[in-house]
Amino acid sequence: MVIKNIELETVCGITSTLPDNTLPEVAFAGKSNVGKSSLINGLMNRKSLARTSAQPGKTQTINFYNINQAMYLVDLPGYGYAKVSESEKKKWGVMIENYLHTSKQLRAVFLLIDIRHDPSANDKTMYDWMVYQGFEPIIIATKLDKIKRSQVQKNIKAIRTGLDVRPGTKIFPFSAETKQGRDEIWDYIDSLVLEQESDEVSE
Repeated sequence: MVIKNIELETVCGITSTLPDNTLPEVAFAGKSNVGKSSLINGLMNRKSLARTSAQPGKTQTINFYNINQAMYLVDLPGYGYAKVSESEKKKWGVMIENYLHTSKQLRAVFLLIDIRHDPSANDKTMYDWMVYQGFEPIIIATKLDKIKRSQVQKNIKAIRTGLDVRPGTKIFPFSAETKQGRDEIWDYIDSLVLEQESDEVSE
């Protein structure tokens, strides 16, 4: 996708009503500090559209980015952030659940995992929960530039094993520093969005 126009169109907090969008959506979830904002900035070729922070838990809202008036990238709140109260975590969980249940346009959910480490209990819970909700999460293994090239396949295998992913699950290694993996992720998103557009034309 050639990005011509980006707009942060809707920001939903805990009490907000989710928008009834008519364009296809792809959502991004991941634990705090996994590099979600950096990924979104990298995909959109912008330095600071999604706010990055050394302090985990920066994204506390659901943010809808309108791309080219053709689709939305949806940034979900980070999960598993220790310094947030349990009641706050619960509210974020309800927000994410509500969105996954009510969005009529959601085409895919991407789950971000730090390629340097085995998936955490929180990651496994989130993956299993998404599968239970009827989704087949696509994995983005972030921080690719932080490991040696010789470690990549071994670490991807550890993610597959640690999450016990379904056969055929796609895993895209990605580096926000080098943008490696960006084109592959966009090609996949395009296949989801353009497929939907051609379906509508043929109806």
